[in-house]
Amino acid sequence: MDQFLQHLVNAMVLGGAYALLGIGLTLIFGIMNVVNFTHGALYTFGAYAMFIASTALGLNFFVALPFSIVAGLALGAAIELTLLRPLRGADIDTTMLVMIGAGIILQSGTLWIFGGVAKAIPSPFPDAPLTLGSVSISWLRLFVLVAAAALIALAYAMINGTRLGRAMRATFQDSDAAALMGVNVRFIYTATFALGSSLAAAAGALLGPVYVVFPQMGDLAAVKAFAIVILGGLGSITGAALGGFILALAEEFGAGYVSSGYRDAMGFLIIIAVLLAKPTGLFARAERVG
Repeated sequence: MDQFLQHLVNAMVLGGAYALLGIGLTLIFGIMNVVNFTHGALYTFGAYAMFIASTALGLNFFVALPFSIVAGLALGAAIELTLLRPLRGADIDTTMLVMIGAGIILQSGTLWIFGGVAKAIPSPFPDAPLTLGSVSISWLRLFVLVAAAALIALAYAMINGTRLGRAMRATFQDSDAAALMGVNVRFIYTATFALGSSLAAAAGALLGPVYVVFPQMGDLAAVKAFAIVILGGLGSITGAALGGFILALAEEFGAGYVSSGYRDAMGFLIIIAVLLAKPTGLFARAERVG
């Protein structure tokens, strides 16, 4: 039982970051109908932004995190304005090729600037873990869990409770009708891509101090983000959030009770089983207009 609780706590920490990745990706796909192949590179960018802010700029750890999120927001807006906006109306194959190329350029640029040696982000938290009975968790991981939960709640509040969020949901339902009602659809597309990018950067900034930062760290993260979105159902924000926690639970318990070598494989086995039973994903909407 003690081991079960420890794995559960570890899965919750990882699931929070996975949920941020999934929400950002499904938001972009649902509203813009764009498959964002730069998502992994944006995750890596967030981790390196955290590293630069903490070391080169000397910012406080708790200031470096919002700095990294804002940097991801700015990079996402720049990608949408320079690459996606000129391609609005182009076929999906062209858009996918451009986004794949952009992801490769971002990763290669990171490798060229920082080199292939992994970097460690300094943490302000004590090394001694917080112990609650038989379960222990490092203060850094606890912070990651709380920060991820806060960001998920903030994203939900923004999408469901603000004028911008209502405009996003209107564009999701029918972009032409939203435009006729006075919604600036072009701005919504930029805001959507920027928000999705900032969530990916936030996930990288949160997990970067837990592990190490290296240029290829976004490759597996991107694959998992796509898996989370497919598992939860394309276009479903709730499905993406829950899908992230389901994937983390499958990985953590698979590594703990089967083999650590099958950590990544266990999650995808669960996804395959779910999709065989429900090809649209667990939480897909019955109908999507647009």
